[in-house]
Amino acid sequence: MKTIAVIGEGALAELARQKLSERYDVIHTVHADEKIAEAALILQDRWNPSFFHETRERIGRIPRLYGYVTFGEGIIGPLEIKGSIGCVHCASVRKLMAGRDRKEMWDLTERMAESSGTSDVWATRTGLAQIVHILESEVRLLLDDRPVRSDGSIFLLNMRTLEGSRHSFLPDPFCDVCGSVPDDCAELARIELKSSLKTDKNSYRCRSMGELSKFLSKDYLDSSTGLFNEKVVDLSTPFADTMVNLPLFGGNEGTAGRTLSYEASEMTAILEGLERYCGYTARGKNTVIRERYRNLTGQAINPLTVGVHAPEKYADPDFPFQPFHPDRKLNWVWGYSFLQERPVLVPELLAYYSMGCGHKGGFVYETSNGCAVGGSLEEAIFHGIMEVAERDSFLITWYARLGLRRIDPRSSGDTELNLMLDRMETLNGYDLYLFQSTMEHGIPSIWAVVKNRRDSGMNLMCAAGAHLDPVRAVKSAVFELAGMMGALGERLDDNREKYARMLEDGSLVRQMEDHGMLYGLPEAEERLNFLLQDDRPLLSFEEAFERAPIRTDIKDDLEDVILRFKKRNMDVIVVDQTAPELKQNGLHCVKVLIPGMLPMTFGHHLTRVTGLERVLKVPAELGYRNGPLAPEELNPYPHPFP
Repeated sequence: MKTIAVIGEGALAELARQKLSERYDVIHTVHADEKIAEAALILQDRWNPSFFHETRERIGRIPRLYGYVTFGEGIIGPLEIKGSIGCVHCASVRKLMAGRDRKEMWDLTERMAESSGTSDVWATRTGLAQIVHILESEVRLLLDDRPVRSDGSIFLLNMRTLEGSRHSFLPDPFCDVCGSVPDDCAELARIELKSSLKTDKNSYRCRSMGELSKFLSKDYLDSSTGLFNEKVVDLSTPFADTMVNLPLFGGNEGTAGRTLSYEASEMTAILEGLERYCGYTARGKNTVIRERYRNLTGQAINPLTVGVHAPEKYADPDFPFQPFHPDRKLNWVWGYSFLQERPVLVPELLAYYSMGCGHKGGFVYETSNGCAVGGSLEEAIFHGIMEVAERDSFLITWYARLGLRRIDPRSSGDTELNLMLDRMETLNGYDLYLFQSTMEHGIPSIWAVVKNRRDSGMNLMCAAGAHLDPVRAVKSAVFELAGMMGALGERLDDNREKYARMLEDGSLVRQMEDHGMLYGLPEAEERLNFLLQDDRPLLSFEEAFERAPIRTDIKDDLEDVILRFKKRNMDVIVVDQTAPELKQNGLHCVKVLIPGMLPMTFGHHLTRVTGLERVLKVPAELGYRNGPLAPEELNPYPHPFP
């Protein structure tokens, strides 16, 4: 007869002892060591992390299952075996983060862990018996060498209704019990580009949606324990819109996927959410360097080359950032410079966008600009560069008020794009105005404006795109614009006076949505006359752009793009943000910085053009001006990027 250890005290442990004794030799104890049995159940009538941790340390080699009750819910699992990651503490953290009121629940759970309370009020004998029934079933599978359902999962049992469900969870890389995250170092930052074959010659991805669909929702989306805890399908937009929610301590972060199918949109929303998850804070490496820039000469990038806020903003006592000073200590992380072909140090607050505001020594407001997820490192870097180019072309166009040439959006020869335009125009009453905004590096870029033919809703909305294939850039902008038409129109109608005040006083534009909403007002249209009042003949796609190169390897596309910047002595710096949660599925996340390119910011007071000479010089280089612009000639109004 096989021996089972029931370790714990209380009603749950006693019921388990009684039930399992019918089949196994049971040792019931509160204290145990690793030689006690072939498997162990660690049971408490409440959440007791210190007991679980101490017991785990003593019996580290024995397979073990957990059971406890907390806040009216029975928790069964997970299974832990020698060398495994993903423990009972990981499961608890994932469950807490996916729940409501996570800050308050975290504090309450911490207080409960320190108390000597007894059982949960809903720990009835009937409910506890059901927990034991599930535990017995799991033990039988374990001892018969069959797959155990609680391996990487937990069962949740409603102690009032006895309804139950199983939920997988991801190990927490920063778990004090089983986590392991390496210290950041130069060697980990080194990048050697490798072949990354495309799914087909017309694709710019190395893994198909069919392949990604096998694990994205399964591993990351779960209402009780998932990295994302909610999915919402929007049926009001002209295309297939799906949103997922990323729960954070500071609130909820929604990310959207907009494609031609709801299945693909769900996958896209999850990928976008994974990008936000990795870009928000360092999750794959421990930041270990805190030093003055003056002491890092030759190793670190000059922070001023990425653009900073205007001097008068720093002089404002209410401004949330301090001017950069080479003697102020900052946290630094390692990135890779493709121009210098070596690792370089980057301020952490530029590599992870939550690090700026309120962070000691923060000198700029940084966004997710340049962050991208890919099925390979090469794919992620490529798309990160495309985003930097997209935002830069939009901002240079705006600040320099470039008179871009307009493109006939129906001249691409792409049937899918033309059908998308038909649908948007028919259902929403918007016409697309498309402009060629390619900058001096030659990456095809577009500025898109949709104009409302109706009397209600947003009058104008703007978006941008950049891609080696300009048709893809246009489709991306159309998806973005179509997803905003209905919701923003209703918001504008409800808050028209608020945005009218912003039109008079740009300093009132403080949030991301304010930028786009402001230009929904008909009276704001005149600020875009430098684009809209153009009577030159429309360009065709063929006239506006070089034919997109057809390659079978993303590495080749990436090397082409990097070479464009190298020829202009511009650096492409990549910080690998990949968290272990992505790495387990072969996904990669990066932050791309290209010093000199204009970074996207939201809140007119947070504009970052100081120190960026390109916005003054590129217009003349491209033939829009006869000479460099003076700083005072730049467009003084808030940009319209939504």
